[in-house]
Amino acid sequence: MPQTDELLHEKFPFLTVITHLGTDYIGIVQHADPTFMHIYVMDSSYSDSMKQLFLECGDTWWWESNRQIPINLFIRERFSPFKRYLRIFAMKETDVRQGPTVNLKELMNKRVKRRTIQLVKAG
Repeated sequence: MPQTDELLHEKFPFLTVITHLGTDYIGIVQHADPTFMHIYVMDSSYSDSMKQLFLECGDTWWWESNRQIPINLFIRERFSPFKRYLRIFAMKETDVRQGPTVNLKELMNKRVKRRTIQLVKAG
């Protein structure tokens, strides 16, 4: 299985693999904080065209955004068919095996940090 995970990560770096209560899920994380993970799960009921759209949207989000903005906010209407596949898992029962996660609080913390420069007059 580790080889499969590596190949998946190489080809689709935007996908996250999680295990929740012994069941594996693959998808794109919308938001993860210490309490809950919101993830758009790739469902087995996807048609080939839905799978293709899901992967295209993920690719666009990965290469054209800063990866800190959730995919649904970055892609907007094009990603709306996947709203019903958004699943919410308790983090205490979820293990992130591989892939990126998005946390809006981190984005806000990074924006708040400022550098202070102090000029000292030489003698």
